[in-house]
Amino acid sequence: MKLARFTVDGSEPRIGRVDLDGADGDVLVDVSEVPGVGTSLRAILPELDALGPAIRSAEGASYALADVELLPPIDDPQKYLGIGMNYQEHAEEARAAGIPIPTSQLWFNKQVTCITGPYGDIVKPDLSDELDYEIELAVVIGRECKHVAVEDARSVIAGYLVANDVSVRDWLQKRSPTFTLGKSFDTHGPVGPWLTTDDEIADPLDLRMTLTVNGEVRQDWRTDDMISDIYEQIAYLTQVFTLKPGDILATGTPAGIGAPTRNFLKPGDVVRAEIEGLGAIENRVVPEPSVGDRS
Repeated sequence: MKLARFTVDGSEPRIGRVDLDGADGDVLVDVSEVPGVGTSLRAILPELDALGPAIRSAEGASYALADVELLPPIDDPQKYLGIGMNYQEHAEEARAAGIPIPTSQLWFNKQVTCITGPYGDIVKPDLSDELDYEIELAVVIGRECKHVAVEDARSVIAGYLVANDVSVRDWLQKRSPTFTLGKSFDTHGPVGPWLTTDDEIADPLDLRMTLTVNGEVRQDWRTDDMISDIYEQIAYLTQVFTLKPGDILATGTPAGIGAPTRNFLKPGDVVRAEIEGLGAIENRVVPEPSVGDRS
């Protein structure tokens, strides 16, 4: 299934089933009234298997996908974590720039306030001219888990999102060595466009990922280039802490980021990130509002 959070004409957020390429085109069916569903996708993740048949057959109000506003699919996740230099070619790209390849998984935190919708604007902060893009396959955890074995890790995955791990490069290496600040500016976590449940993806380790800026291809790779795959990542993290339903793990970016060529984002740029089977997100870069215009 493809499940989205959406609003219509400013209504309260609801949950919809996305049906693509049907007789009526791309539509979204409101499933919020299905018993047990409600309006929080995060809350129902542990029950998705049980709720699945009713959601798939639901015939609620239907909208053309183009007529709704898609919101970040997971409401109020507790954690948004990212792993650094986890694609072989990207790690080599970093090493050529003088950054050593980690000898273990390198995790950082993205504050959840950075999360924005699949088509929301990315704000370029005035204090930096090193705004970068990173397409990533994001994993959404479906049930509370600790000490998960690699061979069992897929069983705790609810589904997948497309993510753009937007990064302020000069804050990463110079002003916040832990990465947290440089990864956590408001609007620097576009995700979506919907949650694609795990059962729809035959092999998440063999998906094509492409990112374009103003139509120019910057990243074009496959998820099979990960150094630590998504199951190893879950096993590694759950040695340390409990993962909760709705936690988001951004699993690494391939080669082609802007930093090596100093080809950074600027206001007016349109960044499109697409992953095979998951859909695409598209975000315009805008200047930071002047102080008097900030809410």
